[in-house]
Amino acid sequence: MPPTVANGKICYSQIPSSDPERDCNFQEQIFDWEFRRRDSGEIAFSGSTGEVSPSWTLGRPPSETRGLWIYSMVDSGAARIDLVRSNGGEIIEPIGANSPESTARFRDLSGNVLGLYQEPS
Repeated sequence: MPPTVANGKICYSQIPSSDPERDCNFQEQIFDWEFRRRDSGEIAFSGSTGEVSPSWTLGRPPSETRGLWIYSMVDSGAARIDLVRSNGGEIIEPIGANSPESTARFRDLSGNVLGLYQEPS
């Protein structure tokens, strides 16, 4: 099924990476995403919904300070935090540290700060 086409929908992002292959493998372990190589050679993925298509981009500094943060919805924040740690990532804000919601932030292997979001029960 093709993705939804809608005005204003966020559909693409570029994630700074010093090693796209390594970062792809890291994210695959955390989120079970499936990856593909574009004709340009970039590694990209469609997430679990097929609605957003990020890729890793060389030659940019990591997004490591407060600013635009991307959160991925997860089924279990605690389980994903364990996967982040066991695959070499760093938890910089545990679940609920900076929000009344079920969010956490981690640093990936290239130094980007990304977020986890678990829908409150």
